[in-house]
Amino acid sequence: MGFSRAVRAGAHVAVAGTAPIEDDGATVGPGDGRAQTVRCFDIAERALAEAGASLADVTRTRMMLTDITRWEEAARAHGERFADVRPACTFVEVSRFIDPEWLVEVEVEAVVAGGVGGVGGGEPD
Repeated sequence: MGFSRAVRAGAHVAVAGTAPIEDDGATVGPGDGRAQTVRCFDIAERALAEAGASLADVTRTRMMLTDITRWEEAARAHGERFADVRPACTFVEVSRFIDPEWLVEVEVEAVVAGGVGGVGGGEPD
């Protein structure tokens, strides 16, 4: 497919839409929006680290949910990670994801100092 989990361009790091999947491809926490959001942030945090950034550098998050009435589950996980950082955050409802078990995907953007390049595998989530 040809994409990077995260790309760093100078001070900016963008982490692609990140789904709630285990390393073996299984969906984390089917039916549990908070657990799925936690897993998405775990993956995004790892991608940030590979790009020389951390959650403390995050300036924006995008939370995509298949059922916006469940936003509080994702918000709870977001608050656990970003209570002190307080990035700009947007919640949107989408019609579906690649896997119907996924309730949420997240994107994060960060600002740090330094180089350019893609990190992380180009595997679909």
